[in-house]
Amino acid sequence: MRSAIVLCLGTAVASVPAGVAHAGPDTPSVLVQTTPLRQGDLPRTVMAYGSVQADPSVHGAVVAPLAATISAIYVRVGQEVPRGAALVQLEPTPQTRAAYAQAQSALQAASTSLKRTQDLLSEQLATRQQVADAERALADARATLTALQAQGAAGPTILRAPHRAIVTALSANLNTIVTEGAALLDLARPDGLVLLAGVVPDQAASIAPGDKADVSEVDGNRHAAGRVLLRGSVVDPGDGLVPIHISLPPGALLPGQTAQAQVTTGSVHGYLLPHQSILVDDSGDPYVVQAVRGVAKFVHVRILGSEADQDVVDGPFDRTAPLVLAGNYQLQDGMTVRLAPAGGKNPGSPSR
Repeated sequence: MRSAIVLCLGTAVASVPAGVAHAGPDTPSVLVQTTPLRQGDLPRTVMAYGSVQADPSVHGAVVAPLAATISAIYVRVGQEVPRGAALVQLEPTPQTRAAYAQAQSALQAASTSLKRTQDLLSEQLATRQQVADAERALADARATLTALQAQGAAGPTILRAPHRAIVTALSANLNTIVTEGAALLDLARPDGLVLLAGVVPDQAASIAPGDKADVSEVDGNRHAAGRVLLRGSVVDPGDGLVPIHISLPPGALLPGQTAQAQVTTGSVHGYLLPHQSILVDDSGDPYVVQAVRGVAKFVHVRILGSEADQDVVDGPFDRTAPLVLAGNYQLQDGMTVRLAPAGGKNPGSPSR
């Protein structure tokens, strides 16, 4: 009988892994799940927020070619129009009509003067220089009239879209008089939209043109792949941010829509941990728990990067000890831990 008891005790001791602390019957312990400690990489990212607008390099304004009255408006803000679509109709002002009539009269007078001077030259009553001056006056009068006709002084003029576009702004009002060069509306190419965003100055230096960006709606599910087109070198005094321009694929987002971009600026290397393994102490410092020979060991860490449910950290780890996942919030530094078998008791259950 005594030999059988000794044999059983020997078998029980042999089943405990070497180097694991033995908890007495009155020693508190917690049932936990662990995972091996491993190193890895995560993308280094910077968040930027802004709104979708027309790319300044392809953004265009439609202006009044001359002083005129707006007699018709055919579009609305936000409307997409094809190339050649009617935008607004202009009627010449009384002053413009008068200038056109004067140009017509000047052309007729110059033509008559040239013919009379040529007749006088044939009678040797005028010089060739006088004929040349008359020809120059006729050319000037013709050029003035042609310019007014091109501007629309001869009658109603319909301004049309030079390309497929979205109307992003409309400053024209029906029956108002506008001066030459006055902006009537703004057009943006549907395939020329960008995210005009900003980042805090201490993060801007890591961003470079060509960096990939994941652009998405704020509080939305739509995502689009873009690239950094421009990173500013000054701080905008209005919001204290450094401006960046990010390209967008056609139809991804709408002009004026608020969006955010996660810009990938490189990668960061360290210990790759599940987010659930990181806890925060009373001072607000992050830490994790390792199971070192069956005892909980708190390890304070520095978070280098995050993505989804993973974090890359650095800290004074025991590279041979596993990381505690489920049940880590129940532990105190130095407490005995028990490894939960697969499909066994829920981790985090204390025992004495």
